[in-house]
Amino acid sequence: MSPSDPARGAHDRRQRRLLIVLAVGFVAFGAAAAALYYALQPETLRIAVGPAGSDDLQVIQAMAEAFDEESRTVRLAPLTTAGAAESLALLGAGKTDLAVGRGDLGMPPDAQTLAVLRKNYVVLWSPSGRPGRDSKKKASGKIGEIADLAGHKVGVIGKTGANLALLRTILVGSGVEPEKVTMVQFGTEEIEKLAQDATLDAYLAVGPLDSKITADAIAATAQSRGGPKFLPVEASEAIALKHPRYEAEEIPGGVFNAKPAWPEDKVDTISVNHLILTRKELSEAKAAAFYRQLFVVRDTITQRVAGAAHISKPETEKEAEPSVHRGAAAVINGTERTLLDKYSDYFWFALLLLSGIGSAAAWLRRYLNRDERDDNASQRNRILAVVSEVREAQSEQDLLTYQREVDAIIGETLRCYDDGAIEPEDLAAFGLVLELFDHAVAERRATLHNGPIDLGDARTFRNVAGSLAK
Repeated sequence: MSPSDPARGAHDRRQRRLLIVLAVGFVAFGAAAAALYYALQPETLRIAVGPAGSDDLQVIQAMAEAFDEESRTVRLAPLTTAGAAESLALLGAGKTDLAVGRGDLGMPPDAQTLAVLRKNYVVLWSPSGRPGRDSKKKASGKIGEIADLAGHKVGVIGKTGANLALLRTILVGSGVEPEKVTMVQFGTEEIEKLAQDATLDAYLAVGPLDSKITADAIAATAQSRGGPKFLPVEASEAIALKHPRYEAEEIPGGVFNAKPAWPEDKVDTISVNHLILTRKELSEAKAAAFYRQLFVVRDTITQRVAGAAHISKPETEKEAEPSVHRGAAAVINGTERTLLDKYSDYFWFALLLLSGIGSAAAWLRRYLNRDERDDNASQRNRILAVVSEVREAQSEQDLLTYQREVDAIIGETLRCYDDGAIEPEDLAAFGLVLELFDHAVAERRATLHNGPIDLGDARTFRNVAGSLAK
């Protein structure tokens, strides 16, 4: 048997095994890289907002741009709708992740708040009937408070039905039957038409205190019908208690005009929030990421669209409708779960998976090295056979021939061990066979030469094998 033949075969098998291990490694690396790439991709959330050209749409578009520039976790994809009602319908149908809508509009039962886009104040006023005169003069005795609206006509700015419902709620809360008040709606682009309508006895606007639409409407009616008399919603707190979607507020004096001051003093009213909404099923992690990123880029958004300055956090300390999403609430209250809290189950699963992978890798290694282990066993058997032949050796030359053969086997065995194909316990067993070979050679040499002979490489290997096995 030529020692070069098994050595060459073992070398070829090691190369094949190396190629298999490299292939498996590349596949595992590719899978891990793909999983990491997918995990690090920003989450894109669809947000429905409308109508086209509205302040709300401008704010959301600026928000989406800011998120694209600065957020690595969240992106926004605006969906333009005909208005808040359609936006909320899309949210309820699951066709969008987020929606912009007013808090008193009909919304899906599982809708929850992520952030307040702006606070809308109800502004009610009546004309004095004296165009161009000082607004401090008493109004013409017709409308001095909400109770006086019975039997009169109110111009409502904005075509949404929510404003009519809001006015009815105020009338009922103030003890006025809504059926006794005539309500006429005007579009936000019909301010001049509103101001010139002499049949109107009072006006209602709903918007932020710095709303240009509200300020223009007050100025236009003052110019054509006389200075405004602001009507306080004296039952604001009672209305807010009965209707959690409204809040009792005050309009500061002089907020709409400085000289003359409109209003002259603070005025009680109610407000309703314009909200960024989502559904309860949105994951806590996504909701928290959106909320956190929104307030990171709010200043950037405000530099582009002034209306973004009204963005604020929702109240979590009191009952409100709709409720605040748990993800946003956790960030606001500082109770957001840590990474370990959120993914502890996944960590344990990953540990179990790694343990399984380790066991599988060990099995694969033993499977791929089965030929080397078989060769190692056959080489041990060959040495055992050589032991029998050594005992019958007739000359020193025969002993040298056997030793050269065993030396070749030792060299191949060590290469297999270095490659990990042979375990330490296998090497220890190999050492026992070599020790037997040593004794056989020593005995035969003693017989041939009548004295002890140096055992050479075989004894050295036996000592090394014993050390490795330990």
